[in-house]
Amino acid sequence: MTRTLDQWLDYQLRTHPQQIAMGLERVREVYERLAPGRPGALVVTVGGTNGKGSTVAFLDAIARAAGLRVGAFTSPHLLRYNERVRIDGRDADDAALVSAFERIELARGEIPLTYFEFGTLAALLLFAQARLDIALLEVGLGGRLDAVNIVDADVAVLTTVDLDHQEYLGGDRESIGAEKAGIFRAGRPCVLGERDPPSSVLAHAYRIGASAIRAQSDYLFERHGRSWTWREPGFEIELPVPALDAPAQLDNAAAAIAALRALPLEIPDAALRAGMAAAQAGGRLQRIGESPQVLVDVAHNPQAARQLAAWLAQHARPTHAVYAALRDKDVAAVVDELQSSIGHWHLAGIGDAGVRNLGGDELAARLEASLPPARRTVHADVASALAHAVRAVGPEGRVLVFGSFHTAADALRLASR
Repeated sequence: MTRTLDQWLDYQLRTHPQQIAMGLERVREVYERLAPGRPGALVVTVGGTNGKGSTVAFLDAIARAAGLRVGAFTSPHLLRYNERVRIDGRDADDAALVSAFERIELARGEIPLTYFEFGTLAALLLFAQARLDIALLEVGLGGRLDAVNIVDADVAVLTTVDLDHQEYLGGDRESIGAEKAGIFRAGRPCVLGERDPPSSVLAHAYRIGASAIRAQSDYLFERHGRSWTWREPGFEIELPVPALDAPAQLDNAAAAIAALRALPLEIPDAALRAGMAAAQAGGRLQRIGESPQVLVDVAHNPQAARQLAAWLAQHARPTHAVYAALRDKDVAAVVDELQSSIGHWHLAGIGDAGVRNLGGDELAARLEASLPPARRTVHADVASALAHAVRAVGPEGRVLVFGSFHTAADALRLASR
């Protein structure tokens, strides 16, 4: 009997003993058995600690505005698994995903695959069938050993490198950078969206002969009020400020333009401008309420919290935070980055992340040194925390809901009721 999509996803979570299993041997073997062909005429892989999803959104919006047929694979999803695989701006339907999973299951035999590996292979299958002009592949974790890296990209983008997933990638930026740089390919361009990347990133690019295209070096960009300029030798364009709002989004948009210009494509100026206005990525300072203003963000590590703090400083308003995080995150470092921006913290539990669940009381205990009792209130879940925060901050204030994709999804579901 054919499984539904939900049944397939449940099966995938149970069929491998680990949620995360680094390495390419298993997934590459299944990919070769499937032999789907290249996922797109051109392929861009996007890795980094933060900004991957937003960069893919800019790439997607610009390429589609240029009339190209585009596939985008991103993770994790917010509300529906189908969001992970998009073709020409539309989520894959259940039937297409189920069909892909059935093919993968037949091909894998006794080879164990993780949930993410199933999803990556499904995206590659569906993209190959769609005869895309360009396939955009977001790295899930790291780079060198991530399932996405079985495909040789025409251009690789590395957005930022900072501390996250240290148990898999290493304990410092240099180690993490070396892992993430594993998506680069010899003789092909790699766009470095960070102005000062770890030396390990540059060393790897030079060692393998990848052509590094560096932000604020090989391409330059600067904001002027409600517009900004992007330029490289022989080309300059003035663009509207991206619809995605946050200081870091200009870096992501600039890296996306650099990647597209490194490909053998003609991207009209009009498509670059249209992409700035059209690009959307859920849960990135997404506004779901007014009076008080309610913003939802997927920020979940210290670097992302630092970027949130910069935005809050530019848009001053009394702010309460609803914070719910996963067990393996450095919650104290996240809170420290936002201390001066948040008046009161409403701490909540996450209850749908399996072994990574972290309850509100345990979160508060881990933050005891950072947040005295007067500055925090503990709630059972995001719904309760948000309701209390909205009442407490008042109509002229702001509530920032953040901490993980699970946190953002809970808030977005509440807003849609």
